Amino acid sequence: MFNEICIYEVKLNKQDEVEELMREVADFYKFQPGVIEVKYIKRTHRQKDFNTVKEGQVPVELTRYVDKVTYVLYWVLESKEAHAAIYPIALEKFYKRWTRCLTTMPRIILGENIV
Repeated sequence: MFNEICIYEVKLNKQDEVEELMREVADFYKFQPGVIEVKYIKRTHRQKDFNTVKEGQVPVELTRYVDKVTYVLYWVLESKEAHAAIYPIALEKFYKRWTRCLTTMPRIILGENIV
């Protein structure tokens, strides 16, 4: 399997717009050949510190965002060829709308499964 994890930093005033866009993109991806799973995640919690992790305490819910909101795409495909075939179409269809919402270019991590 081939994976993409994409980290987006979104302008505070573009949250609704980007979440609607994420729903559209996810629906588009789900019907493309070779796509196994698509998930978008909004960062809503954080760890207080490492000691709280060791103690098994629950994460702290974020109560405010400063300058940006972080979202993550988790996308699983059958192969890197499936990824390569879908990407140009998706960029053509959604790129301009994405760039209006982001504070900076997304960080993209690509890779194959180990286990």
